Amino acid sequence: MRSAIPKTALSAFTAALLGATLHGGPAQAATRPGTFPLPNGFQPEGIAIAGGHAYFGSRATGDIYRADLRTGRGKVITKGPGTPSLGLETDGRGRLFVAGGSGGDARVVDLRTGKVLKSYRLATGTSFVNDVIIAGGAVYFTDSSNPVLYKLDLGRGCRLPEEAVKIPLSGAIQYGDGINANGIVRSPDGRSLLIVQSNTGKLFEVNPKSGATTEVRLGDVSLVNGDGLLLSGRTLYAVQNRDNSIAVIKLAPDGGSGKLVTRITHPKFDVPTTVAARGHLLYLPNARFTTTPGPDTTYDVVSVKR
Repeated sequence: MRSAIPKTALSAFTAALLGATLHGGPAQAATRPGTFPLPNGFQPEGIAIAGGHAYFGSRATGDIYRADLRTGRGKVITKGPGTPSLGLETDGRGRLFVAGGSGGDARVVDLRTGKVLKSYRLATGTSFVNDVIIAGGAVYFTDSSNPVLYKLDLGRGCRLPEEAVKIPLSGAIQYGDGINANGIVRSPDGRSLLIVQSNTGKLFEVNPKSGATTEVRLGDVSLVNGDGLLLSGRTLYAVQNRDNSIAVIKLAPDGGSGKLVTRITHPKFDVPTTVAARGHLLYLPNARFTTTPGPDTTYDVVSVKR
């Protein structure tokens, strides 16, 4: 037999439920913002996510901006050197590795304090240190102007080395005018690296020891304007910046071939450059390359479902 609920108890329950709803308590599910702003004039490029925060680099000043993914609010945690901050990667030890673009350098930032732990001069003369990945106890940077990778061999306890090592690229990749090697990730089996060449639309597998490259077989799929890469299992997300799309590719276990699964687009894409994931969402900063930048130019971040 079902017991009746006293009117006084029912009223109290209703009031508690209403109060929880109005005050954002358990009766209200948290919703992450689909888009959120970055500072005016920031000119974002790279993104990395650690915990519940996303980190963005400015190609204008090199500032690093941290945003809370729950609210979209954030602040600059470290001022830049006046040269770009492009590709970003975190190492799980509270450190952020930053590719320095036309500055020809890289630096390592403490995410807690914003202090620069180490700076590296990677190149002199014309260079464009574009993206970065941590793989197999080392950190690798691409250079879009010079056919080399820069490698930081991490020591015991992931200790930072004193200087970087150059690994010349050879084999299938041929550098030409424009942006060459750009985004970089590990292959699915972890034995090699994958880099996208923006100007040719080709994807290459790289031997991390010798620098020898072979073209990844993608059929007639072009990754022209390819920028940031993200690997999840055997699924590669390749941002094609000026195409305002993400190519989703299923790779073979060794990364030697792949097949296009779909392309992700969004009406709020405005030349997105790089991509990072949190849960079922992908986050991309809009670089707005087709908009003349100024101190009041607005920038934002867009999230899409995988």
